[in-house]
Amino acid sequence: MPDGNPHYAGFWRRAGALFIDAIVINLAMLAIGTVLPVHEAIDLDAPESALGIFFAFQYNTLGTLLVILLGWLYYAAMESSARQATLGKMALSLAVTDLAGERIGFGRASGRYFGKFLSWLTLLVGFFMAGFTPRKQALHDILAKTLVISRL
Repeated sequence: MPDGNPHYAGFWRRAGALFIDAIVINLAMLAIGTVLPVHEAIDLDAPESALGIFFAFQYNTLGTLLVILLGWLYYAAMESSARQATLGKMALSLAVTDLAGERIGFGRASGRYFGKFLSWLTLLVGFFMAGFTPRKQALHDILAKTLVISRL
């Protein structure tokens, strides 16, 4: 914000950051799925490869809960940190702020993360809203009273 006015991050940059963050979280899940003896907790034939274990783990109740927990901690901790961004947002020079342009706390970042479930439940319409709202806010941003801005 060189001139004091925020430059709101557009839909495609936000989507790019989400894609990078999905890779980060899935790599973490791959590591967890290959380290933990998850194939014993799954009522399936034990997959032979690490990738097979990863997919079997991720698509059961324990794996789903772990993805939600890991995602929550990743997004809430990173977006409420001094950097105000996840690794994906950092890579694309984006930051999450409150409506006044200030850093958000862990509670608001948590609300923003769980608000994304509503964006998913609306058949992604909640995410696409970022392409059409005046301040480029998705549904979860509106609910959490946050903005995603460009640092360029």
